[in-house]
Parts: sequence; structure tokens; C-alpha cells
Amino acid sequence: MELQERLEEMVDATFADLSSEFLLMPTGSAFIKYFNFRSAYETLKRHTNAFMEFSESKVYAAIIEDSRTFCVVRAMLGMTPPEWAELARGRSDVDIDQGAARVLDRQCREKTDFVREKEERFQARLARPQQNGARVPERPLSLARVEALVNVAVHYLSEGAPPEIDGIIHRLDKFDTKEGLASLCHAANEDVPYPVLLYERYLGRPFAAHRDAVSELVGEVMEKAIEDKLRSAGVSYRKTNRAERIPGFGQAPDFCIPDEEAPAVVIEAKITNDDGTARDKVARIKVLASQRDEHVASGRPTYEVVACIDGRGFRERREDMRQLLLRLNGKVFTTATIDRIISHTRIHEFVARPTR
Repeated sequence: MELQERLEEMVDATFADLSSEFLLMPTGSAFIKYFNFRSAYETLKRHTNAFMEFSESKVYAAIIEDSRTFCVVRAMLGMTPPEWAELARGRSDVDIDQGAARVLDRQCREKTDFVREKEERFQARLARPQQNGARVPERPLSLARVEALVNVAVHYLSEGAPPEIDGIIHRLDKFDTKEGLASLCHAANEDVPYPVLLYERYLGRPFAAHRDAVSELVGEVMEKAIEDKLRSAGVSYRKTNRAERIPGFGQAPDFCIPDEEAPAVVIEAKITNDDGTARDKVARIKVLASQRDEHVASGRPTYEVVACIDGRGFRERREDMRQLLLRLNGKVFTTATIDRIISHTRIHEFVARPTR
């Protein structure tokens, strides 16, 4: 078989086509540019009298004026949304799980007046005349969560780091939080570019936190390229939603052509610049190949499993690439070769309009 005889050549060719766009990342709707982050920082600084009056009410007032101030406070703590939520759960009766913390953080990044709108609607409800026996409106859970997170942040930032213990470092043992408010005031008032430092911390190991936040969007770049090819050729296809369950598939592929009831081709799209993640993604694609074999063994018509991959992470796993090419009969495409995905798979059977 030609594929087996020229397997190493095929691996080399696939590796050569892999691109590493780790210098470029999608921003997404929730990305905060430095200009806007700096504006939110100045809002917090003004409300707290340059951090000398760093109280719960003043910090909350700053967040009402500009919801992105919420992210500035988180950068001061130097924590992820789930970590901040866990900190608050120990000091509050308000239910804040990790998912809720992530959603709240994103909403504050996406919309500068998110908290203000919530607060104004709640105050308007309180101002309405109450019918006899009517219950006083409860504070919205989102506002209660913001307040709980603010309260715990003010407490820890005001308190600072505890005394050092040999072999252990506290998360607040940073130049701007070590001595509580004294450290904050020093960072804000001395010749220190504090908002620049906070913005770098907010991005995390420059851009690491943001990269994690938009990791799903990175994969969508490949999915969009596939969709563009299919649509331009008039190919019928079914694109699955994230975590969607499809009858007959223990693991749903990203695309079924022409549909999931009688697929001729299924496609899985993956991009990664991390070799550990690449291993997991290769394993996922191999599961689809195993599902195909099980379907054929049970009497269902066979279909092709196609992988569309990219990123330097796959380049670090040569044996995985060998196995992938063998299991998929060579149907592995990259950004550089995706133009051939229709002509070199059974997708060409469903072309409804000529492509150039």
C-alpha cells in the first residue's frame, strides 16, 4: 500500500504544511484594549482617592460607572475568575461557582454599563409602589455576586500578605499588595507605571489569560475555513454545536456530510500550539475512526473520517501523526492544503456548483 510505503514522507509533508500562528490571536468581543483598561483604572483611582479610601462602597461605585473596573480589581488580586470566586465563597453566603464567575467577568468586559444597567433596573423596581403584602424585590443574583467579590477583594487587598513562611509564598506577596493599602498607594502615586503592570498581569504571562479565554475561537478559524469551502461548492453539510450529542455517535464530529443520518464524510477540525493538547486532539480524532469501524461492523455504510489540523503542537508528535495518517487513510489536511479537501475526499460527490 502506497501510504504505508511512503508513510515517513507523508509525515514530513504534513509537518511542513503546519503553520504556527501563535503570534496572532482573535480578540473576541470581550477583549479589553489597554486604552479602555487604563480608563477603568483611572475610574477606580478617582473613586477611591488614589486608593487611600479603598472601601467596598467606593469600589462598587467605580464598577457601576465602568464595569471593566471589575477586571482591574481582579488584576490587582492577580487571580483568575474561578480563584476569585473560591476566595469569596469562604467569606460570603452568595452562591458563586466557577462558571458564574467566568460569565460575570466576561459580561463586565463586554459591556461597560453592565453593572449600572442591572443596578438601575433594580432601583426602579424598588421605587415602585408596593401592593399590600407584596414582597420587596430581591436583589438580582448577578449584583449580589459582584458585591460579594468586591467585598472579599477589598478585604484581602487592604489586609495584604501575611508574614512569610519558609518554603511558601503568598499570592498577595506582590509589590502592589504586600503591605495592603500602603502598597497600593505607593504603586499608584510613585513613579511606577501601575496601570501598565496591571494590564500585563490581566493578560497574564503576556496574553496567556486571554489566549485561554479565546481558545475556542482559535479552533473556529479552521471550522470557518471548512465551511467556506463547503458553501462555495454548494455541498450539503451538518455542522454540530459544541458538546452536542448526535444519536449513533458517542463522540460527535464537527461536520457531517451530507448529514448525520447517512454520512459519507465526517470532519474533525483541530488547531493547537501545545504538544500535550495535540496528543489529546489526536486521540479524539482516532476515536472517530474507531466509531466508524464499529458502525461498519454493525452493518452501516462506511464513511470517511477527515482531519483538518494546524499548529506547531502537532509537529512535536511524529508517532501520533503516523497513526493518524494510517487510521484516516491519509485524509489529513492543514491550512496549507485545505483547498484540496473537496477533490481528495468523497465530498466531491456532493458538489452542487463548480469551484474555481
